[in-house]
Amino acid sequence: MLSILKYLLKNQAVLVSRQLQRTLSSQTDGETRIAHILKEKFPSATSLKVVDISGGCGAMYEVHIESNEFKGKRTVQQHQLVNQALKEEIQGMHGLQIFTDVPRE
Repeated sequence: MLSILKYLLKNQAVLVSRQLQRTLSSQTDGETRIAHILKEKFPSATSLKVVDISGGCGAMYEVHIESNEFKGKRTVQQHQLVNQALKEEIQGMHGLQIFTDVPRE
């Protein structure tokens, strides 16, 4: 049973990595830059999606991130971590919508 779980977790990590690479290749420069920053700050993220919701001008983004780093933290604390990671990027934005979650085990 344990070996099956290890196999599934390994394959899930490979799938997430491939999805992230595929997503990054079709993103705007701003989306790519923000995703890169978040991936560095939250290396155990199992899901990450950044979308420019301003129509491509880079004024407003939506971030969806699922990471074990959020475990045990309230939503406001999770959002503060994301805001801190994007501190410099946020200065040039009009808005940022953040959606965080902890991976289900």
